[in-house]
Amino acid sequence: MRTIVISNIADAVDPTIASWLAGCGFVVTRADVSGPGDRADVRLLAAREIACATHRDILIDFADGEPSFGRAAAGMPARVRYGFADMAFGHALIAELARPALRPACGEPESARFLALADRVAGSDATVLVLGETGTGKEGIARYLHHRSARSGKDFIAVNCAALPDTMLEAMLFGHAKGSFTGAGAASEGLFRAADGGTLLLDEIAELPLALQAKLLRAIQEREVLPVGATRAVPIDVRIIAAANRDLAAEVAAGRFRADLYWRLNVLPLAVRPLCERRQDIRAIAACLMVRHARDGELFPWPTRAALERLMDHRWPGNVRELENVVQRALLLRAGARLDATDIFLEGVAMPVAAAAPARSATVTRLPDLARAVQATAISEALAATGGHRLRAAEMLGISERTLRYRLANLRAATELEVAA
Repeated sequence: MRTIVISNIADAVDPTIASWLAGCGFVVTRADVSGPGDRADVRLLAAREIACATHRDILIDFADGEPSFGRAAAGMPARVRYGFADMAFGHALIAELARPALRPACGEPESARFLALADRVAGSDATVLVLGETGTGKEGIARYLHHRSARSGKDFIAVNCAALPDTMLEAMLFGHAKGSFTGAGAASEGLFRAADGGTLLLDEIAELPLALQAKLLRAIQEREVLPVGATRAVPIDVRIIAAANRDLAAEVAAGRFRADLYWRLNVLPLAVRPLCERRQDIRAIAACLMVRHARDGELFPWPTRAALERLMDHRWPGNVRELENVVQRALLLRAGARLDATDIFLEGVAMPVAAAAPARSATVTRLPDLARAVQATAISEALAATGGHRLRAAEMLGISERTLRYRLANLRAATELEVAA
C-alpha cells in the first residue's frame, strides 16, 4: 500500500488528517521536510512549505473561508484549501489525490480491510468469485485484483455472459475452427486464449446456460479449451475471476446453476457490500467522481455540507453507477459556484426547496426540455467514454441496452421535429 508522508507542520495544521488517511488504508508516517523526498511516496505538506514541494506532493491550506482545490499543473503541486466547515470533503479529496491507480476509492475502515484482503487474494492464482448488487463495482475489484497480481503485465479481458447470445457464447469463450458453423469464414482463438497468461473476468456468470456451464467447468479443471469444430484441446494459462449479482448458492438450490461449477468458482469469495452500507465510501467516491468529471480550467465546484448529507442519506439502489449519474448531472446543472443540495437530483426523491432563489433570467426552460437535454448529455458522454460501445454505455448509465436504443431513437426523433419546426 502507498505510504503518505505528512510533514510535521502539515500535521500540526490539521491534526485529524493522519487518522482519516490511516482509516482509509494508507500507511501514514510523519517527518520533517527539507527536500524532494522519495518518488514512491505521496507527501502532504503545509501551504507554506511550497518551496520544498514537487508536482507529486499535495499542499494543504487549513483556513476558514471558501474552500478550493487546484490540480497539479505545470510542475506545481495540487493545493487543497479548507476549514472546519469543509473538513469532511477536504479529507476525502486528499485521499482521492493520494489514491494509487486502479485502487477503488475508499473512506470506510471496513472497506479498507476489504481492500487489504483483496491485496492478499491478488497474490494467489486461485479462482475468485466476486458477489454484489448491480453497480457496486465488481469489475473494478476484478481489475484491481489483476493489477495487484503477478499477471498484471498480461491482458485483463472482461466478458459479460448476459450480453452474448447463447448460440455464440461457446465460440466467443473457447474459439472456433474455420468453417465450423455458418459464417465462420476464419478461425478465432476465443476469449480464454486471448487472455492467456492474464486474467479473464466472467461477469454475470449466473446467466451462463447450464449446457455451457459443464464445458466451463472442464476448461477450469483441465486448464484447456476445445474450440468449436476442433478435434484437439488447446492448453491455457488463465486466472478466472467470476462475478454475479445473484446469490449463486440459491441458484444452485433452484437448479439453475451447477453445484460442481459453483464450488470450483467459490475458492476465494469476495462480497462487495451495497453502497448504502458504506456511508463514508459515498463521500470518497463522490470526491473521485468530481475530480474525474469537473471541467479543467473552471473553479472546482466544492460541495456544501448539505450536499454531502443529501448524498450520504440516499439509499442508492443503483449503487456506484447511480451515484456517478447523479454527480455528473449535478455538475452540469448546478446553479452556483459550489455544489449545493438543491443541485442534486435523486431518483424517486423530492428535491429540497431553496430558502431563497437567486435572481434568474426571464427566459424559462420547460422541464421536459431540460430533462431531455440532461439525458442527451449523459448518453453522449457515456458513449464517448466507451468508444461508442452501446452495451458498456448502457451499463455505465444503469439501464439496459434496449432502453438505451429506445432513448437514442426518441432523442433523434425530437431533434428532427425541432429542425423541421
